[in-house]
Parts: sequence; C-alpha cells; structure tokens
Amino acid sequence: MNDKLPLIFDGHNDVLLRMSRSGETGSVEAFTKGRDGAIDLHKSRSGGFGGGFFAIYIPSSAGDIDRFDAMNEATYDLPLPDPIEFPEATQVAQNQASILIRLQEIGALEICTTSKQIADCFERGVLAAIMHMEGAEAIDEDFSALDLFHRAGLRSIGPVWSRPNSFGHGVPFRFPSNGNIGPGLTAKGIELVKRCNELNIMLDLSHLNEAGFWDVAKHSDAPLVATHSNVHQLCNGSRNLTDRQLAAIAESDGMVGVNFAVAFLRSDGQKNVDTSLDLILKHLDYLIDLVGENRVGFGSDYDGADVPVDIHTAAKLPNLRLAMRSHGYDETLMDKLCHKNWLRVLAKTWGV
Repeated sequence: MNDKLPLIFDGHNDVLLRMSRSGETGSVEAFTKGRDGAIDLHKSRSGGFGGGFFAIYIPSSAGDIDRFDAMNEATYDLPLPDPIEFPEATQVAQNQASILIRLQEIGALEICTTSKQIADCFERGVLAAIMHMEGAEAIDEDFSALDLFHRAGLRSIGPVWSRPNSFGHGVPFRFPSNGNIGPGLTAKGIELVKRCNELNIMLDLSHLNEAGFWDVAKHSDAPLVATHSNVHQLCNGSRNLTDRQLAAIAESDGMVGVNFAVAFLRSDGQKNVDTSLDLILKHLDYLIDLVGENRVGFGSDYDGADVPVDIHTAAKLPNLRLAMRSHGYDETLMDKLCHKNWLRVLAKTWGV
C-alpha cells in the first residue's frame, strides 16, 4: 500500500459566505495566511485538500445560524425563512463571486471550468475551485444573470437552498422526515434546468424536495448529482436521499457527495460533533453498494455545518483517509472516492 494519501476533491464548502460575513472581503490574503475556519491555503496543503465546489450562498438573515440550535432536540422542524428577492440576492452573490475571483488573482486558487484543468491543478499543487451557486435567488427569470455568472466561471448550481424561490421548493430541516414535502420546480425552474443543460452547468439536487428531484430527473439530460447529501435509510432526516432517489442517480450515472454534517450522518439526527468517523464509512459503504463505487465521493459542507471533531478542518482530513484504509478500501477505491469520481462526473456533465 502506497503511504501517500490521495488528494480530496470536495463537493461543497461555504468559505465564501464565511469570508463575506467576517469582514475578510477586503483582505482575502487571510486565506493565504490562515483564517479562523475549516479551509484556507495552509490547512488545505497540510491535509491533502485539493479543492472543490466553493458555494455562493445568500443568507436569509444575520440570525440564520442560530436557528439551527433546534437541531439538538430529539425531533425538530425548522420553519423555512422567507424568500429573498433578486435585487438583494444578486448583490450578495456578486460580492461572494468577487471574493473567489480575488483569491484567484492573488494565486491562492484557480477557478476551474474543465475536469482537465482540475487534474492539472492537482499536478501543479494549486487549489482547484469550482464556482457553485447554492440556491438560484441571484438568477433572474430571463437568465441574463446566469449567462454573466457562467462567463465568470459558474459551472454548478442548486436551484434552491431549502427556502422557496421563483424556481422551486426545497426541504425544511426536519427530523424525522423524508423529502416528500410540497411542490417541486416551477415552470421557470424547469426552464432553468434546460438552460443549465445548454450551458453545461451542473445541477445540484441536494436541497431540493423530492418532487423537485423528480422534476430535474424528468427534464434534465445530464447526470443527476447531489453534491452534499447522505443516506435516508441511515439517517431519516428530510435532507437525505431515499433508496429510490439513489437508484435514479445510479441509473443516470450521476454522483453523491457524502456530507460531513453530523446531523445528516447520525441516526438520531443530532448536531453532536463527538461523532465517530465510522458513520461516514457506513454511509460510504451503503452508497457504494447501491449506486456503485464510481458514483460516490465527498461533499463536506465545511464552513457551513457542524462536522465530526476528528475532521473539523481540512488539515484533519488525513484522519478520514486513514480510517478508510483501516476499513479495507484499497488504493483504487480510495482514489475514486477521494477525487476521481468527481472528475469523471464533471467531465461527463461539462463535456470537457
């Protein structure tokens, strides 16, 4: 067994949100010098974090994070925040996109639009970033903003982040529950799916409710991808995927990124960071059995969720890969789970 651990490419992080909220907007150099968060340049290099999807996310209010304290209860049902209008959303989205662009300008990372570019970043030791949008509030119904963000590097979008918008409906944070909650995509949401197919923008299913999931499955010609979702059979919260949904992802030759958020890993749905890495392995095993070893990876939710203490930053990711080895995963499977499966589905979706 080769002692060198494979690089991890990750399906989701909220670094841009945290940097915009913490006042780092005008000083992105903090990313290179060390920031108070899960991901920065030093943590990435020391932990073998090769890059991932950097999410543009529009927060509902300053008190959003406090609402999630209710997820420490035995059962919970968090009310969804009010929708956000396009003028407010687009300003926030532009700000977060500019942070990512500035990080590229100072050499902290490279915004990638092809799978070959990501692989090349790995070879050069450069952090590879995909510009992703979590919730399409910053996209107008004529899609002119989508064209502009695409030109800036946007290559992945989730039509909704849980709260409703003009494109569709998501799932509230509810436990126990499944995602069969409310209507799915709107007529404009279906148009968004088709326009993203035309532009080869990946569609992320992670926060969509079940009706929206099936709407995308019906109208999209691309692989079905959930960048940061887990197995409902193992943790029956509304954000996780049922066996039927996972079967559809497999049939489309899509992808699931295992979310490190403890509330989506644990059978009790709790936000207890004293959670064993064995639970991540349990979700990996289940997904490998159901969707196949070529369609599973990671979607950490770093800087956006409470994760197991043993991997609380990217610098701690060797703990996860060593646990995977001890669990019996060989080098070939390790490479697939850590990054090759993401590169495969991205190449298939983007065409490059």
